[in-house]
Amino acid sequence: MSQAPAPLSTWARHIAPSPTLAVDAKAKALLAAGEDVCGFAAGEPDFDTPAHIKEACIAALLAGKTKYAPTPGIEPLRQAIAEKYAADHGMKISPAQVIVSPGGKFSCYLAILATCSPGDEVIIPAPYWVSYPEMVKLAGAVPRFVLAGDTTGFRLTPAMVEAAITPRTRLLILNSPSNPTGAVYSRAELEAIVAVALKHNLYILSDEIYEHLLYDGVAFASPATFSAEAAARTIIVSGFSKTYAMTGWRLGTTVAPAPLAKAIAELQSQISSNATTFAQYGALAALKEKEKTATALATMLVAFDRRRKFLHAALNQIPGVTCQLAQGAFYLFPNISSFGLKSDEFCTRLLDEQKVAAVHGSAFGAEGYLRLSYATSDEIIAKGAARLAVFCAGLRK
Repeated sequence: MSQAPAPLSTWARHIAPSPTLAVDAKAKALLAAGEDVCGFAAGEPDFDTPAHIKEACIAALLAGKTKYAPTPGIEPLRQAIAEKYAADHGMKISPAQVIVSPGGKFSCYLAILATCSPGDEVIIPAPYWVSYPEMVKLAGAVPRFVLAGDTTGFRLTPAMVEAAITPRTRLLILNSPSNPTGAVYSRAELEAIVAVALKHNLYILSDEIYEHLLYDGVAFASPATFSAEAAARTIIVSGFSKTYAMTGWRLGTTVAPAPLAKAIAELQSQISSNATTFAQYGALAALKEKEKTATALATMLVAFDRRRKFLHAALNQIPGVTCQLAQGAFYLFPNISSFGLKSDEFCTRLLDEQKVAAVHGSAFGAEGYLRLSYATSDEIIAKGAARLAVFCAGLRK
């Protein structure tokens, strides 16, 4: 007599799959089947990794850089990352405070594991990146959401943060520029929020993966630069995926106070050993060959800016849709609440009826919105915006 399969763990039973990856996978399946799909779901640049980065990786492979690397990353790369933060932000950090991980997503998860115990609470501003809540749950901690809609420019105020803090609050997550909204906090706004966090002795996870994707002269600010006290409580997570079009390389970075950096490295040593060795040499070239990298980034930014403005104008011309102009990243987050549909139903019908793939706002903790990535071609953006207009017109009949 066969036995019933053993039940799955609590983590496996309650984890939610990534909705952004699910929508992108469905869109790609339709494309493979010959459908003319306009995909706005993927959060990755449509540009290839710059040639000098790929060449450095190939050279590393040919040189036999295929063995285990030190858990926190190869020393030249960690040194280059420390030098980058010194040059860009005036931060004095040592390579010992730097950890290179298999992707920015993994860097975020390790930071949460290193700071949160079961039952601790984590404040997550909504709209949020879809993986934050699941990472917090996987650590046994409790996500506490604070919604900041388009009336506040998708940015929290200090009072909103203060109201969410309880005796069990351990960590505040900040993401500027934001996925999914493209909102960017000013230095003054961040300083006021960080002051609240420090008053309550919280850690701050500052997700800065879109740091270099900024428009209209907007300035970037990192909480770790505000004061020595702020630096001692801030974990900076970033990576190479977005700025350098290296999403498939899976290289994330963490800069943290020395005791936390040591703990994060020890966690990584037991979970993944190290990030792919030869890929790290490509990342090193991205930081060392600055002129080539800057040229590649400038090319991307010109295209992203053009697409941002075009899509923003097109969205606001659709009756019933309102959309704020993003200041960073490569997303727009239009409000579609006037149509009276839940955002997941809106996106399901949009894909089925008009072959336009977008991610529903509820996936980001913000019902009544949808996320559109303009990290795709001008042609797809123009065609997709036109189809969205037809779809919305049909809903208003």
